[in-house]
Amino acid sequence: MQHADTTVTPLVRDAAEGRLPDWVQAKPKRREHMARVANLMRQWAMELGLGDDETARWAAAGYLHDALRDADPDELRPMVPPGFRELPGKLLHGPAAAERLDGDADGELLDAVRCHTLGCPRFRALGRALYLADFLEPGRTFSPEWTESLRRRMPRDMDAVLREVVEARIGHVVRSGGTAHPETKAFHAQVQAEAR
Repeated sequence: MQHADTTVTPLVRDAAEGRLPDWVQAKPKRREHMARVANLMRQWAMELGLGDDETARWAAAGYLHDALRDADPDELRPMVPPGFRELPGKLLHGPAAAERLDGDADGELLDAVRCHTLGCPRFRALGRALYLADFLEPGRTFSPEWTESLRRRMPRDMDAVLREVVEARIGHVVRSGGTAHPETKAFHAQVQAEAR
């Protein structure tokens, strides 16, 4: 499942092994989360029979998705594209990390990092897996029985797990009085349409 635009750069190869760039701003607890996400991503890629390069890209996405999570949102806001500048501060790290990685990662990996908290209709398998791994990694404390049951179904039942997680996350935004980002709305619509 190699795509034409997916080159494994030295930064991606290093990140897949947990060797992160010096610009990363992630505290020790965050780095533990990143490692758990990367481990899930690597496990799922291997279970799907993906090649070494693709598995490295999946693991790297797990390590890089929160690369700027502990940075000051006021410093990140000017770095992100205009369509993401109005996001709450805690959601700026994905778009900012994607901007920082531009030139060192392919478009699919950049989309995965950019929108791992929002979802994105451009997601292919890598982006969808990262969206799920970030939500389902075993260090998360919410609904442990539910998330464990979803993890057990991955990656063989990824489409159904994705539908369940997207519905739960959209429901949470609506119940808490928030407004979903346009990328999230488009992703939700796409996932719903695929189920028909």
